[in-house]
Amino acid sequence: MSHFILKRDLPLWYEARPWLDVRSNDEHTLYAYRIGQALLEVDKTADPAIVLPAIMLHDIGWKKLPEDKLTQAIGPSPKYPELVRVHEVEGAKIAAEILERQTDISFNIQHITDIIDGHDTRPEAISNEDALMKDADKLWRYTRHGIIKMEGWFKKTHAEIHDILVDFVTPQLLSDAGRSLAQAYLASSEADLHLNALMALEKNDD
Repeated sequence: MSHFILKRDLPLWYEARPWLDVRSNDEHTLYAYRIGQALLEVDKTADPAIVLPAIMLHDIGWKKLPEDKLTQAIGPSPKYPELVRVHEVEGAKIAAEILERQTDISFNIQHITDIIDGHDTRPEAISNEDALMKDADKLWRYTRHGIIKMEGWFKKTHAEIHDILVDFVTPQLLSDAGRSLAQAYLASSEADLHLNALMALEKNDD
């Protein structure tokens, strides 16, 4: 079977998956991982052996928290924002255990877990690898999959989610590659928003 997960990272996916079966984190992780690969194609200075494992394991800590509070821990008006920090700390601990069990490959465990421990709450990047990991995580929100999920979670329209991406998420991106990809995603999102109206536009309607 052909897929985009690197052979090196497949054991991480198998171990991470049981921790990712809440709030669609398994699907989110796969999108973020593939986006991370695209960012690495543009930014050749970052180490894929740090960026991609960090993406694969970054959200495993959510499984440690009450599932009924997860959606209310994130978004425009979070009720439990403190849980974001908790999931980082717990995720870093679990990630270290998973990485230490990988006897066939030597991972830079300290750097990977340092990235996970702060990937949401730390606004600055501790390394170029951290910047790409953070951006890949956020850029999932710009995909059609991410927009649909957020529409359901936050009870907002596509147009409202688009505005959140423009005003709130885009300024947080840290890499040139991430900002460029965000603009492409936003262009696609705006085309979706206006597609039907423009297809129905007649010559005298403008």
